[in-house]
Order: sequence, then C-alpha cells, then structure tokens
Amino acid sequence: MGALKSLIEKGRIWIKLSNKERSLFLQALVLLPLVALLLRLYGLQRTQAALILWTEPTSSEPSKVQVPLIIATAQMVQSAARYSKLWTNCLKKSLVLWYLLRCQGIAAQLQIGARLEQGQFLAHAWVEYQGFVVGDYQDVPQHYTRLDRLNSELNRYIALL
Repeated sequence: MGALKSLIEKGRIWIKLSNKERSLFLQALVLLPLVALLLRLYGLQRTQAALILWTEPTSSEPSKVQVPLIIATAQMVQSAARYSKLWTNCLKKSLVLWYLLRCQGIAAQLQIGARLEQGQFLAHAWVEYQGFVVGDYQDVPQHYTRLDRLNSELNRYIALL
C-alpha cells in the first residue's frame, strides 16, 4: 500500500510540472548515464569537449527570463539524479546541468575544486552562472580551490578541434 501511495504522489507531482520541466527531467534522466559512460570511456576533457560540440553558442548576457529557467533546470537535474543514483556524483550532475543550461543558451561554467582535509584529498564539481552557484550550496567555492588549470587545458584542446 505504501508503494501505491508513493506512486500516486509522484504522479501528482508529474502532472503539476510544466512541459519544459518534464522535458528537462527526461533529458537529465537520459543524460546522467550517458555522461557517466562518456566519462569512463573518454575522461573529463573529451566528454566536456563533446558536450560543447553538441550545443549552440551561448549568451553571456543575463536576462530576467533566465533565472527561473536556471532554477527549474537545476531542480530537474537534482530530481533525475535521485532516480539515477548508480550514475550520479557531483561531477556527472554538474556536467549534465552545465550541458542543459548551455543547450538553452545560458553561458554557465563548470567549476572543479579540490581541498585537503585531514590528509584526505577531496574534490567537488559545481556549476556557476554570472558568479552564482547553481544547484549547489552558494559557499561551495569558499571550501574548494578551483582547478583553473583544467579549464585552460580544455580551452586549448577545443581550439585544436
């Protein structure tokens, strides 16, 4: 009986979503395992380069219309990630969010940072737009040192394509 109630509740939530939100959710649901596979086969730089090739040029100018779209995209990626736990970590979620934003013409940046904590190397990936963290805690950049070198190497790689 509990499973039926859960299914009914999920159906009610699905009905309340806009067509755009449903589309974003389904795209994220498909992209999470695809990105996981690409990362395993080709690594981060080639995966990100491939995703860039699959998107239109993005606008760096913010608009009021983008804010709700950015929030909805982040929420749908987070929701899809709950159903794709096998395929999901911060890097995969961030790559999917970054890609979906770029597909909508939003010039988001993928950020990767690292830190040492009690002798352990920790890394984290997140997405930023116009200096604001999207879909993660706003103070994430304060806890990790960005690996900017990675971004410059990716730009050199893309320039060679």
